[in-house]
Amino acid sequence: MTDSRTDRGGFSTAQENGTDRSLGDLVSEVASDLGLLMRQEVQLAKVEMKQEAVDTGKAAGLLGAAGFAGYMTLLFLSIALWWGLSNVMDQGWAALIVAALWAIAGAVLYVVGRERLKRLPPFAENTMTTLKEVPQALKGR
Repeated sequence: MTDSRTDRGGFSTAQENGTDRSLGDLVSEVASDLGLLMRQEVQLAKVEMKQEAVDTGKAAGLLGAAGFAGYMTLLFLSIALWWGLSNVMDQGWAALIVAALWAIAGAVLYVVGRERLKRLPPFAENTMTTLKEVPQALKGR
């Protein structure tokens, strides 16, 4: 025989706990718990974002240092090429040839970079689409 105070799906009723709470009290408790959950989720997101920012900053610093090392390498290779060419021609012409090579490389990189930028989607397209769907999702549609 089943006790009238027990179970619907394994959960006891409020009467079993010695309380007779109203629907308003239960909704208020659920809202309070939901608020607490949201605050905890926001706090967790803040901690995770801070850690990710620190890690990203360290990685960016390393990439910046690598870029500077690459720049110095290219600078000294360019000087070595200039000196090498100056053995077979005037130094001015050798410097002009090295500068022209760098101008060509820069122009090619500019054109390729500009074409890639043109192919990029608008800023945060996925985020904007998702944000437009949130009100409908909250309404249950």
